[in-house]
Order: sequence, then structure tokens, then C-alpha cells
Amino acid sequence: MDIVVPDTFQKLFEESEERPVVKVPAEVLRQVAAPVDRVHSQRRAFAERMVKVMKQAHGIGLAAPQLGLSERLIVIQPGDKAIALFNPVVTETEGEDLGEEGCLSIPGLYGDVVRAERLMVEGWDIKGRKVGYEMEGLAARIVLHEVDHLDGILFTDRAVPESLHWRMPDHELED
Repeated sequence: MDIVVPDTFQKLFEESEERPVVKVPAEVLRQVAAPVDRVHSQRRAFAERMVKVMKQAHGIGLAAPQLGLSERLIVIQPGDKAIALFNPVVTETEGEDLGEEGCLSIPGLYGDVVRAERLMVEGWDIKGRKVGYEMEGLAARIVLHEVDHLDGILFTDRAVPESLHWRMPDHELED
């Protein structure tokens, strides 16, 4: 699906030091990201930068390809604490939930996507230790959205087509 950005939203698609998130149609967003062989200081620093960028952009999840690095790394923050996951693998899913999603790489476009209600995800934490999490609701949705990014899939590929709509993000209205 080609995304045609209305004139009103063009400014959201400008990349800069203040807005470093890669936007569609960047090729890196459609590539399958490479596995991470090990977690070292440079990767930890990149994960920390991802968390900072995610928060500055008013996001709740971010995948490494969204900052131009085609590696299997996501950060999510469904609550108070951000979690970095290297090589995340969803091992189990359960239930279905229809909910609205947006994306920092397609700012201003929103649509309804069916995702699993609950899941198990495994990967490595920021120290390179194997971890697993059971997540549900919003946390599960964020993980699935970000893991899709690692496989070159955008939420618009999964959205109910007639639900797609443009709206100015709340934080942009505050400026």
C-alpha cells in the first residue's frame, strides 16, 4: 500500500536532529533485520538512545530500523519502565484484540489492527541475558507492532483498510 501524505502532515515527515525517526518510504523499514550476535557497549548505548528518542517522540515503542539500523532490537514502554529486547521472538499468542495503532515512522496516520491479546516473548536484555516476558493488552500490542518492524512489516499492512485515517498527534497540537 502506498502512503500518500496529505500536505497538512508533511512537516511531521521531516527528519532532523530533533526528529530522527526514519519515515516511510525509507527502504530500511521494509527490510528483514539481522539478528544481533551479542550485546556489547555500543549496542547498549544504541538501545539507550532508542529509549531517549522514543520518549522525545511521545512513543511507547521503537524498533532499531526506525533509527536506520537493520538489527533485531526493540524498546517498549507500556508503563513506567522501558524494556530493551534484543532478538525478540514471540513464542506464544492467545486471544484477539482490535485496537487503534499509529507509528512514529508514519506520523499522523492511524488505523485499527487485530493483534493477540496475550503473548510470551523471549530475547536478550540490555546485559545480554536471556529473558522472557508474559504480556497482555497494550504491552502485547506494542511488542507485536515492534517485532513486525523487524520483519519489514508496517501496521498499515495489517490495518483494517477502511479504518485508516489522518489526525494530528496530540503532542503536535500542544506545540
